[in-house]
Formats: sequence, C-alpha cells, structure tokens
Amino acid sequence: MSNLIVKPTASPDGTVLTITPQSAGWSYVGFQVIRLSEGDVFRQATETNEVCLVLLSGVADIATKRETWTGIGQRMSVFEKIPPYSVYVPHDDEYEVRAKTALELAVCKAPGTSGRSARLIAPEQVGVEIRGQGSTERQIHNILPEQESADSLLVVEVFTPGGHWSSYPPHKHDRDALPEESLLEETYYYRVQPEQGYAIQRVYTDDRSLDEMLVVKDGEAVMVPKGYHPVSAPPGYEVYYLNVMAGPVRTWKFHNDPEHAWILSKPVV
Repeated sequence: MSNLIVKPTASPDGTVLTITPQSAGWSYVGFQVIRLSEGDVFRQATETNEVCLVLLSGVADIATKRETWTGIGQRMSVFEKIPPYSVYVPHDDEYEVRAKTALELAVCKAPGTSGRSARLIAPEQVGVEIRGQGSTERQIHNILPEQESADSLLVVEVFTPGGHWSSYPPHKHDRDALPEESLLEETYYYRVQPEQGYAIQRVYTDDRSLDEMLVVKDGEAVMVPKGYHPVSAPPGYEVYYLNVMAGPVRTWKFHNDPEHAWILSKPVV
C-alpha cells in the first residue's frame, strides 16, 4: 500500500483517522475524523493550532472557551450536497462537541498565531460553485477560502460525479514562488457512494521522483506533500472529498502540468 494513503482506525474517544505534521513528514497540516454516537462528547485543546470543525454529517452542540452553538448541523450525509455547518476555533482555545445525532466530524488544523475569535460558519456563508465543464464538472463548497479570516487554514469540499475528473487539469502548489505558485501541503478525505466503490488519484512530480497511482476507498485519506494530484471517479460511483491546505503563505496559487494545460482551451463536445 502507498504510504500516501491513511486508513481509518477506531479509537475509544471516537477518533477514526489522524494525520499530524509528524506522521506526514511536513510542517503545517493536521487532520482528524471523529465519529460519535448520539450523546457522545469529544473534547480537545487547540494549543498552537487554529482549527476548523466541519460537521460532515449529523447535528451537535459545540462550545469553546467563550462561545456556544446548540443544535447545529443539517445534513445527515455529505451526499445531500448542501453546504455544511463549520466552526472556526483559534489557537490557545479549546472545544467540546456533544453529538445530538450520529455525527461525523472533520477536525482541520494548521498553525495559528493571531488569536482571532471563535465563530460559526453557517451554510449560507459557504460559497457554492460549479467548476469545470463536461467530464471535468464538479461541485465546490468553499468552507474557509482565503477571502475569509484565518491564519493558515484553507478548507474546501468537492463532489465529483461518477465518470468525472476533478483537481483537473493536473495542478500542483509545492513551490514557495509567489506570485506564480504557493507552497501548500494538502490532505484529501474521501467518502464514496455507494460505499463499496473507490476513487483513483495520481500524485506525481515533473521529474517522476514521486509517481503513484492510488486506489482510495470510502473513509480513507490521501496526503499530498508535493506534485500534481488529479482525481477520477469511476462510472457509477460519486466521490466526495474534503481538502485541507496550509503553508507559509495563506493563498492558493497553483501551476498546471504543462503537458496537459492545453485541455483548458479544448472545446466541450
């Protein structure tokens, strides 16, 4: 198995998947998935990180040191394709999540420095767009884009229909070379419907020192430390993924693979 794929492993506190900068061998992005039953509680201190809590499915009460939100969440599956409720929590804070229903929670982490206030990101604040055309068309939910307040984190979710491609044409963001390209580490957390399906993701560099073709199953994550990283959803299977990105500068400037950039000018048939 590729060392870029992270598989779920259940823990007593509800944690089913964990990526840290130490386990990934990088500097910025941390990620967890928590699954709770109704009435279960998950608590964690943010320490030196800012955190974006994304309610992937289910309803919860969430409290930080100074704020409380009750009964947030509306979708029971990511494949309802409506924007999620999320909560931003700054560094040097803590949060408690109390599940009101069965709950799947994503915990997105990156270095925090400014001491911003905790805030709710309601569905109506999430930018929704259709990106691409033809077999590259997919639905985007911009949960925490660079236009919204944060220190490091960029968070977005993508719905790729069966038979379509996303993160396409192949692009990368692994050089600190602004304004042309920004250096951003990235994780992909996958859900697939029907769940016996899979996604295909290729991760490769120009010199092919990294060149892996990954078969990713429902509930698994992929770490993208560098290189281009397109995704394909096989016919009959809808693919969802949550992206978390962070780097030295909080901006998304990507570079398309020059071998495939011509696709952008190709007429849709």
